[in-house]
Amino acid sequence: MTAPAIELKGISKSFGPVHANKDIDLRVMPGTIHGIIGENGAGKSTLMSILYGFYKADRGQIYIRGDKTEIADSQAAIRAGIGMVFQHFKLVQNFTVLENIVLGAEEGAFLRQSLARARTLLKELSEEYELHVDPDAKIEDLGVGMQQRVEILKALYRRAEILILDEPTGVLTPSEADHLFRILEGLKREGKTVILITHKLREIMEVTDTISVMRRGEMTATVNTADTSPEELAELMVGRKVLLRVDKTPSKPGEVVADVKNLRVVDSDKVERLRGISLQVRRGEILGIAGVAGNGQSELLQVLGGMQDATGEVRINGEPIDLTGTKSDARTRRARGIGHVPEDRHHEGLILNFHAWENVAFGYHHAPEYNSGPLMDNRAIRQDAEAKIAKFDVRPANCWLEAKSFSGGNQQKIVIARELEREPDLLLVGQPTRGVDIGAIEFIHEQIVALRDQGKAVLLVSVELDEIMSLSDRIAVMFDGRIMGERLPSETNERELGLLMAGITDTDREHSVAEIEANLAHVAGKVV
Repeated sequence: MTAPAIELKGISKSFGPVHANKDIDLRVMPGTIHGIIGENGAGKSTLMSILYGFYKADRGQIYIRGDKTEIADSQAAIRAGIGMVFQHFKLVQNFTVLENIVLGAEEGAFLRQSLARARTLLKELSEEYELHVDPDAKIEDLGVGMQQRVEILKALYRRAEILILDEPTGVLTPSEADHLFRILEGLKREGKTVILITHKLREIMEVTDTISVMRRGEMTATVNTADTSPEELAELMVGRKVLLRVDKTPSKPGEVVADVKNLRVVDSDKVERLRGISLQVRRGEILGIAGVAGNGQSELLQVLGGMQDATGEVRINGEPIDLTGTKSDARTRRARGIGHVPEDRHHEGLILNFHAWENVAFGYHHAPEYNSGPLMDNRAIRQDAEAKIAKFDVRPANCWLEAKSFSGGNQQKIVIARELEREPDLLLVGQPTRGVDIGAIEFIHEQIVALRDQGKAVLLVSVELDEIMSLSDRIAVMFDGRIMGERLPSETNERELGLLMAGITDTDREHSVAEIEANLAHVAGKVV
């Protein structure tokens, strides 16, 4: 029999009182794509970090292609033919693609020779695996999809035969994710072994051969992809049946909460990011903003959340808000009843080196219930944080842990809990379930719908079309800083929304059809 590419036996790892992995056994066969799924905090990333040498297991053995292997650090993992692409990329932003790929793998005393050899090999790898990237481009100038290609090329440059990808589509658009899956299929055809860590059931069903399920640090099942279903996987992950769609009653829109007219933003490079945006969000409804990332959605949230100056007019509950003066800040927006779940939880939603209880209070630390006279009441803040952590099932349920110690999904729950529990008149939500597992997605969606049903207004931005379709009561599509059109979810489909996201309007399609028909008639006349 062929030896497994990877075999883990009895792997256990604890961080203080938290038992992240408990006697894990895992076999991954060569030349396959093996999925590992589980809730946030289930221990998936910890297990793979042990395999890559970032952590050392408390006990257990690792076998690579049948040989017992000690992996003391990442260099040992690389020597064993293992490469890893982390959820948050490990790239030097002001270095070029070529410099990042060579970094740490230089050959000989002269860097110029290493770069020349790397350039040649990079060209071969790019063509072989459809990973085309400009080797001289700086990382800071590349989109996240391209940066991910650089990470994969780094691993292949180091001759990785086993490639681990941790939540690889968390920051990708649907089209970028589809391209990634084609790349993974190409790697598989070349005999590489791929381990895919994800919480997205559609992706795991689409691209894997075998799936292992983890729950609360334990391996609960390993199944052939062809023999299972999304419903079964969801139940194995969470330990109960999970509703894979948003369960909500029809909306009952009330008066306008947010009235936006002719909103414009010009960035520091004099590029117009918002080009006359006008929209309304009413009480008791969720307005979803669909669009490929980078088409103005982020700027829209930042303006409404008080993080970006703009021109135009915005009224909240009929009263104007300052867009360019000293009163244009996030604190003023919160005082006006605007809550904000930002798209980037690491840079805008949390301070990672602070405790969870401190992060629960950030932005609201001036609230009367958090203060006793001139001093902050830390005990009251911690009690409130503990209640929010329990309600939103943040794991581990320890408010003293630093925010960086939580998984991405549990970090998101902390931000969601802080903003939703304030019951704002207008909730701005950016990518609410990015990097979040299926059980937590269900819970977050329920909380957003519950806020809507309380008569609050919700402005939702998401690159996940299925999330936009299922959660929104109305959908507005953005392209190149403009609103291309509005649709009701019941009267549209992903194809129509996709065309609008590409900047193709109904009028454009009519013109295209007319041109095609005219050309066909012209050709037919010549043939006759």
